[in-house]
Amino acid sequence: MDNTEQLQQRVLSAIAAKTPLQIIGGNSKAFYGRPIQGEPLHVAAHSGVIHYEPTELVITARCGTPLAEIEKLLSANGQMLAFEPPNFGNTATLGGTVAAGLSGSRRAYTGAVRDVVLGVSLINGQGEVLKFGGEVMKNVAGFDVSRVQVGALGTLGVLLDISLKVLPRPESETTLSFIMGEAEALSTMMQWGKQNLPLSAMCFEGNTLNVRLSGAESALKAAQQRLGGEVLSPLLAKAFWLSIREQQHDFFRGDTPLWRLSVAPATPQPPLSGNWLIDWGGALRWLKSDDSTETVFATTQKLSAHACRFRSVDGCEFQPPSEAVAKLHRNLKQAFDPHGIFNLGRLYAEW
Repeated sequence: MDNTEQLQQRVLSAIAAKTPLQIIGGNSKAFYGRPIQGEPLHVAAHSGVIHYEPTELVITARCGTPLAEIEKLLSANGQMLAFEPPNFGNTATLGGTVAAGLSGSRRAYTGAVRDVVLGVSLINGQGEVLKFGGEVMKNVAGFDVSRVQVGALGTLGVLLDISLKVLPRPESETTLSFIMGEAEALSTMMQWGKQNLPLSAMCFEGNTLNVRLSGAESALKAAQQRLGGEVLSPLLAKAFWLSIREQQHDFFRGDTPLWRLSVAPATPQPPLSGNWLIDWGGALRWLKSDDSTETVFATTQKLSAHACRFRSVDGCEFQPPSEAVAKLHRNLKQAFDPHGIFNLGRLYAEW
């Protein structure tokens, strides 16, 4: 159903009344971000696949389209969303997925959300319906506005329609398991990441490194003979990677604050207390720790890394950006939302 006109009228009314809006889709990622000020603007009814031709490897759908519906459609045609997005429940929508910008274990090998967004249409803070990008890879000259929406958490406008590049599903997959320590795992992931291997995920937790290989059967057999390790059964492998993607693994349970650290893969483990789960071949470090927010932010800043208190009884908190980045963010906010009505406070307290 196309609800563009109704959503546009709500935005225009909010501008006239100087009333901030809280954009709500499936609400599966409501925990991600700071508390929001504003009246609810429900967008889930703006739903449906607009265009999908499997031979073109592109899908265009409205923001409220359930992510499960899109994944089912792609799977029926032997295709997939390359960035392996987490659902965090059965209400996840395409718009929320793009707005949150979260990617699963495959991200380090097939690209992040922003790498596959080809174009979007949105309602900006002037109440205008704007379209950026298109449905082909080479369609942008200059600043790529479409990809700026990825991870903006709805602070720059109401996403309406989104075009994404999709990929064929691998012919075959296998997961190899290795017992080793944390330092050896980091070194091994760095070494293997530089080699010509059909990698699609590397994740370390406890004393186990799990490595997923994807591609032609012959390539997987050759890689398995080269690397060794124990082969997980398809059922165990599927359950493991799903548990990591959806944070159902035992590591994610409990009330200890969960931190998400984005680092360069070769970065040594930060001097922080707690338990670690390492994904993306070393580039994503999940930390369960009672260290203070100030301690974590100060530590990651020294490493030129970025931290987010992802889940906690105190809520989500993003590491403050540098002044140069903060200025860029403010300029973008002013350009897209000059009246300050979209998802106030979700990224930063001041806007």
